[in-house]
Amino acid sequence: MRIAIDMDEVLADPISKFVSRYNQDYDVPLDLTMEPGYEFFHHIPEHINHKWYDYINEAGFFRDLPLIEGSVEAVKKLQEEHDVYIVSAATEFRNSLVDKYDWLAEHFPFISWKNIVFCGNKIIKADVLIDDRIKNFIDFDGRKLLFTSPHNLLVTDYERVDNWQQVLEKIQQQPADKL
Repeated sequence: MRIAIDMDEVLADPISKFVSRYNQDYDVPLDLTMEPGYEFFHHIPEHINHKWYDYINEAGFFRDLPLIEGSVEAVKKLQEEHDVYIVSAATEFRNSLVDKYDWLAEHFPFISWKNIVFCGNKIIKADVLIDDRIKNFIDFDGRKLLFTSPHNLLVTDYERVDNWQQVLEKIQQQPADKL
């Protein structure tokens, strides 16, 4: 099977970086009791809410994001039997291109540059797409696995995975010829 995997909130954790930067810049703890269906920036005071956008446009912001637990081991395992591609809407934030490429090279060196797709719209052909954003499923014809993130907790129309162990289990449950 060809499996396409998103980066942010699936392989990499930008939310913890936002919180860290916010706390560093404002010395005020950010209350991240994440309400289902809300983005993290809904918790930032209105007078400084623009700051999240400044962060993601900084060179280096995406370079040192923490890994989502279990992602490296799971992607290695998937790659043993499947054709794995990393697909990220990296062109949305100009400075993220190099950061994301270098981040992948550090954490996922076993993924060839030929299997990295940086794009705007994820108009890709694959058997499975693992993503946290349902907008990326709209024109996708394959199996859609919604990776849980606070902003998508109220979404019920897609097959959900809460962690990388569940991804492996679900992919193993359904043979490629049944997709």
